[in-house]
Parts: sequence; C-alpha cells; structure tokens
Amino acid sequence: MATGMLCVNDHVTSTQWLTELLRNALPIAEEQQEVLVRLFEETRRLLNSDEFEFDLFLPDEDSPLNEQIEALRNWCIGFLAGVGFANPKSNWPGDVNEILKDIVEFTKLETEDVAGEDDENALMEVTEFLRSAVLLLRDELSVGNNTLH
Repeated sequence: MATGMLCVNDHVTSTQWLTELLRNALPIAEEQQEVLVRLFEETRRLLNSDEFEFDLFLPDEDSPLNEQIEALRNWCIGFLAGVGFANPKSNWPGDVNEILKDIVEFTKLETEDVAGEDDENALMEVTEFLRSAVLLLRDELSVGNNTLH
C-alpha cells in the first residue's frame, strides 16, 4: 500500500499511510508504529533512488513457493489499494491503465499445485516485471502530482 501511495504522490506522509493501513485494525504499540514509519520512509527512499534499488517486500526465495506467490498476490492487492487511495479518480496518463490491469491480473495467481523450476522462473519474471512497472508508474503518475486528491 505504501508503494502504491508513493507512486502516485511522493508527498504522502507516513501518517496518512498508517491511517489507511490501520483503518480497521486494533491499535498498535508506539514501537510498532515506529517500525512501520521506518519501513514507509525506506520505501520512499528506495523509490526515489537513482540506483534502481527498489524491490518488492516479499519473502525470500527459500520460502515455500506457494507462500511466495501468496505474498506477491497480497503485495499487488496492497499496491492497488494504495494507488486507489492516493488517486481515486483513476484518470491515468499513458500506459498506466495497461500496467494496472496487469497488476490486477497478478492478484488472481493460483497458489495450489505450484512447484518446480518453471513456476519459480515465472514468479521471478513477474517480480521483475512488477519492480520495473512500479518505477515506471512512479515516473508516469508523480509528474505534476504534488498533492493528494
């Protein structure tokens, strides 16, 4: 969700993100909030880096493949929620609609009966696509967009 919000508006604050993230959750301890704020600000830093440092926050490759795919699906759902929160009007420029449609399709990935090198390679390709797509979307969506709508 943080990545989606930051792609649309680099000026979104961690407070805005936490409010949306924890909207229906029980209150969390201040230490937990501090960890989340650091995660948010690190996401901002990585997205703005000229070194192509940004990566999706997912389980490592040693985790079971079905867990990796489930995490990727959830990442996509959160990303789309963040984009929608930051710009609910959905008047997207350029290729943004097509990229967002692709990300919607990734929310439908199956986690059952996945195993083997082909599925691992497919997951790696999707992850790399998303990594590049996020940076492209950030460039497309943040141009001239300095405030939340």
